Amino acid sequence: MENEPDHENVEQSLCAKTTEEELNKSFNLEASLSKFSYIDLDKELECKNDLIDDKEFDIPQVDTPPTLESILNETDDEEESFVLEDPTLLNIDTIDSHSYDTSSVASSDSGDRTNLKRKKKLPDSFSLHGSVMRHSLLKGISAQIVSAADKVDAGLPTAIAVSSLIAVGTSHGLALIFGKDQNQALRLCLGNTSVGGQYGAISALSINNDCSRLLCGFAKGQITMWDLASGKLLRSITDAHPPGTAILHIKFTDDPTLAICNDSGGSVFELTFKRVMGVRTCESRCLFSGSKGEVCCIEPLHSKPELKDHPITQFSLLAMASLTKILVIGLKPSLKVWMTFPYGRMDPSSVPLLAWHFVAVHNYVNPMLAFCRGDVVHFLLVKRDESGAIHVTKQKHLHLYYDLINFTWINSRTVVLLDSVEKLHVIDRQTQEELETVEISEVQLVYNSSHFKSLATGGNVSQALALVGEKACYQSISSYGGQIFYLGTKSVYVMMLRSWRERVDHLLKQDCLTEALALAWSFHEGKAKAVVGLSGDASKRKAVVADRMVEILFHYADRALKKCPDQGKIQVMEQHFQDMVPVIVDYCLLLERKDLLFSQMYDKLSENSVAKGVFLECLEPYILSDKLVGMTPQVMKDLIVHFQDKKLMENVEALIVHMDITSLDIQQVVLMCWENRLYDAMIYVYNRGMNEFISPMEKLFRVISPPLNAGRTLTDEQVVMGNKLLVYISCCLAGRAYPLGDIPEDLVPLVKNQVFEFLIRLHSAEASPEEEIYPYVRTLLHFDTREFLNVLALTFEDFKNDKQAVEYQQRIVDILLKVMVENSDFTPSQVGCLFTFLARQLAKPDNTLFVNRTLFDQVLEFLCSPDDDSRHSERQQVLLELLQAGGIVQFEESRLIRMAEKAEFYQICEFMYEREHQYDKIIDCYLRDPLREEEVFNYIHNILSIPGHSAEEKQSVWQKAMDHIEELVSLKPCKAAELVATHFSEQIEIVIKKLQDQVLLFKFLRSLLDPREGIHVNQESLQMPPSVTEQFIELLCQFDPNQVIETLQALECYRLEETIQITQKYQLHEVTAYLLEKKGDIHGAFLIMLKRLQSKLQEITHQDEKAKEDLSLKDVEDTMVETIALCQRNSHNLNQQQREALWFPLLEAMMAPQKLSGSAAPHLHPEALRSLTMQVLNSMAAFIALPSILQRILQHETRQEKEKEKEKIEQHCDTIGLSNFQMIFLP
Repeated sequence: MENEPDHENVEQSLCAKTTEEELNKSFNLEASLSKFSYIDLDKELECKNDLIDDKEFDIPQVDTPPTLESILNETDDEEESFVLEDPTLLNIDTIDSHSYDTSSVASSDSGDRTNLKRKKKLPDSFSLHGSVMRHSLLKGISAQIVSAADKVDAGLPTAIAVSSLIAVGTSHGLALIFGKDQNQALRLCLGNTSVGGQYGAISALSINNDCSRLLCGFAKGQITMWDLASGKLLRSITDAHPPGTAILHIKFTDDPTLAICNDSGGSVFELTFKRVMGVRTCESRCLFSGSKGEVCCIEPLHSKPELKDHPITQFSLLAMASLTKILVIGLKPSLKVWMTFPYGRMDPSSVPLLAWHFVAVHNYVNPMLAFCRGDVVHFLLVKRDESGAIHVTKQKHLHLYYDLINFTWINSRTVVLLDSVEKLHVIDRQTQEELETVEISEVQLVYNSSHFKSLATGGNVSQALALVGEKACYQSISSYGGQIFYLGTKSVYVMMLRSWRERVDHLLKQDCLTEALALAWSFHEGKAKAVVGLSGDASKRKAVVADRMVEILFHYADRALKKCPDQGKIQVMEQHFQDMVPVIVDYCLLLERKDLLFSQMYDKLSENSVAKGVFLECLEPYILSDKLVGMTPQVMKDLIVHFQDKKLMENVEALIVHMDITSLDIQQVVLMCWENRLYDAMIYVYNRGMNEFISPMEKLFRVISPPLNAGRTLTDEQVVMGNKLLVYISCCLAGRAYPLGDIPEDLVPLVKNQVFEFLIRLHSAEASPEEEIYPYVRTLLHFDTREFLNVLALTFEDFKNDKQAVEYQQRIVDILLKVMVENSDFTPSQVGCLFTFLARQLAKPDNTLFVNRTLFDQVLEFLCSPDDDSRHSERQQVLLELLQAGGIVQFEESRLIRMAEKAEFYQICEFMYEREHQYDKIIDCYLRDPLREEEVFNYIHNILSIPGHSAEEKQSVWQKAMDHIEELVSLKPCKAAELVATHFSEQIEIVIKKLQDQVLLFKFLRSLLDPREGIHVNQESLQMPPSVTEQFIELLCQFDPNQVIETLQALECYRLEETIQITQKYQLHEVTAYLLEKKGDIHGAFLIMLKRLQSKLQEITHQDEKAKEDLSLKDVEDTMVETIALCQRNSHNLNQQQREALWFPLLEAMMAPQKLSGSAAPHLHPEALRSLTMQVLNSMAAFIALPSILQRILQHETRQEKEKEKEKIEQHCDTIGLSNFQMIFLP
């Protein structure tokens, strides 16, 4: 037994050669474009930065690879829950993906498909990418399909397969073979209608790799093989699969002797073609039985000729999609399942789709399988490791907002998707960006529904497969060489990627010039998607695209001028050019074509004055960001004049300092700058245009010196000039250009010397006889002493320690001293700044300056002068800065302290005491300084708590604090109490003895003991005897008696007996009652409150009409309410007799004044007292039985009084809901 004979291979090679010649002629542009797809892999390998995915997910492997039999025996019921093939895959992090020979996929996206669906549409991408796809009707083929149906009864088209030829199957069993040349001529008509009547419609087609063989699958299950060179029938196969099922798919593999078919029973068969003794045979092997699960889509892995030696090809991989899972199996060297992937739940009517393509990932080319069902596309990268095992890694998936019925790779980065409403979506796979959508309903796409329902054999298919078949169009779409062919009921359409130039031109035809330029620029920069027709070499690509962009820019400029409104408001014209001219400027500068921009473009736009102005204004942001240098002199001149005419002088200044103005009229520009107060621009022009650095200084000094020397206040404009002068001098001395950039290195030493010599001139060039010496130094010192000295300090830092530099520094210092010390027109602050500057310089390790020490003594006398009380804070701050800068070494310290104390410079004293570790004396400094006296508490706390201070130092600070305790308490009682409680809680009694003033003692104890005062100290940690608390309570009784009860409620550490005696001493009856109640003597507390109530009642019954009626009545009511509250709080814990002992005396006390109502001198408030009495009755009714209350009331009343009281009580009883009142009322 042997394989096909050699002469058949010869036929194949001849056919391949013939088709190769045909390809050279076919389709003009279509054929030329298709060639670009062949170099996709080369381009991918060159673009190392454009990796397929930012992130990969390793797919875990199963312990034991599933066999095909085990897959077949699995239940494939769609009603069952979707679960992983192996439960251990749920925790994918715990599995070593490189431990086993096989891989299995667990979808992290399985589950309810409603969670996956994205309803938000992608943005319209036409303006970003233009028209990416070009679709054309193959008129020749379409016409012949219609003609064949009419003339030879070929029937309607049912399937298409494309290689070097185009094969179209028909409903009457014919296979029409067309060439792909310009004429699209019919090459062969295979089969006849009689055979078609026997076999049914052609349901599937497949052409092998070298275009020598065609396989036809029929609706009634037969398979035929044809020789495409001779048109001979080579095989007619009727027993490859169970009868009564339609062929849904038939696919050649890369091995010409091996094909795969899939029937409507859901089974998959391997077909092996052989020749035995000159007889062609076909052996069939079942790979997947539809009895256990239905496969509805198959896709073998095909490799291009340049990848025939790829290690993965030896496995002859086949992807199969059933209704519930994806399988990838290897047909060679032996049958093996490499991967399974369950879908998860989804719409049962959605179509499973599979597509292979080789892609470059991390510089390695490997096959990638795309599969989807519904609206999520998954990508699996298949790799073979060194051990020979296949590994599958899951790439990032693609979420869509539509359901798919077809998925086609057009190259390794670009995919074309067809949704269920026949709309094409072109997607960049790496970025998942939608590049274009195309409506193809005009194609009238052929669907394979009848074959999936197996109508030709009686419709013996499952309901699930028939439902999927409603949208199946597997055999109507075929791709080859970067082209996609769509089979319609009467036509064939081809779609392919447009070349980059065609995409740009398409936008131009749509009059979208701005979009065309943007798209061209994306090609130029290598950022465009789905690019066809450009060289992989970046320089060549940019050159080609740039030439095309220049052509578009000229067209754009002409269009801008032609479409300008001829009449109307000037604002309309300006808006027109503002919309268009910036585009020209932007792209000319992006392309680095300043020659084009400032010559042809500028000349063209200058024809219109408005366009010219807009053009000049467009240059401003580029100039200010230093992205535009080297303008022509004419453009620079026009630019300045334009902004000057529009009174935009600030813009003019900003532009000048960023321009190379050497080609302009320097004197004219300087004059313009000075007249318009453009000082930065003036300095810039002097420096850059003439290398002149002193003249700008002289001009500025001439303005600010006279008012400063005369003692006048500068105007705002003069202050601005002075500040700019200081900054300019600073830049010159630091070697920096003003206002930006750097002075050329060869000029830096010269500029520094010129500026120094200028500053220290004895007199100015135009000096008057009255001018004082060193006018420039004097002016700067008067203008801003501190900043001028800072400039000098920075300059001294940059000086090299050579002889000339040392001489310059010393000379400057001598001049400063001469100017400031010998004149009385400088403030203490200014003098202090000078000596602080000197102190810092003298304190440097490498100091070479010499300053007479007596000058520092004079400054000390000047600052500490006791005869001058003005500027006290200023003088102290100046001296402090001087000392902190290192000037202390210039003074004799004891003398300094004496003078500071005499001048009341307490911060100076603190500074000196700190150096000597005399921390206790610093307390005096704080207490004597009214501005900082409250800071003394923090200072003492820091000394006592922060590590680093010795015990002796801490003791001396505490002793000083004790000496000033009354002063501290008087200053801030809370802070003083917190200080004592925190650091010396065991010495509280000593502190109390030191506080002789009773008011201060009261404030201290209140802050210490009352938690409401704000300091949070644990009372137990204070270790105080109860006597201290009782002492505080006694002081509280004296100074704030109204707060005693509230304070007692917050306090804890006091003795009841002693405290009761204190409150009795000061006759605070409510407080005493509170304490007795707390002690448990309820009756004693009640008697005190009752006695106080009776006293108040007696006062109110004997007062005259002129007395303060409301106040007295309010006192009675308050006391009564407190007494009632006392009774209510304790009645729950008393027996009936004890309750009556409280409530009846209270009732009798309230009723006693009412007995006077019938006397000769009745009291003033009978109704008010009756109301209060009723309040007592209401309160006691909850604790005392009503008969007892009534008995008590009526015991002491006359008959008349009883009748009155009876009426009142009846009303009261009705109010509180009591009945049978008459039965218990005594006569």
